[in-house]
Amino acid sequence: MQIIVRENNVDQALRALKKKLQREGVYREMKLRRHFEKPSEKRAREKAAAVRRARKMERKRMERDGVK
Repeated sequence: MQIIVRENNVDQALRALKKKLQREGVYREMKLRRHFEKPSEKRAREKAAAVRRARKMERKRMERDGVK
């Protein structure tokens, strides 16, 4: 990953780096790896995330179709 510093503006470059890292999911990954997660906990977390995504997609689809 490469960030270009323009006109010695390090603050702006740091903001760009942080935004890139967040978009890539690096911060989320670091947070998850701080402590050991049992495989059963990992499955439960991933399943809950999948359910949330599915519900969100369904809400978006219903909103787009105009159904309440």
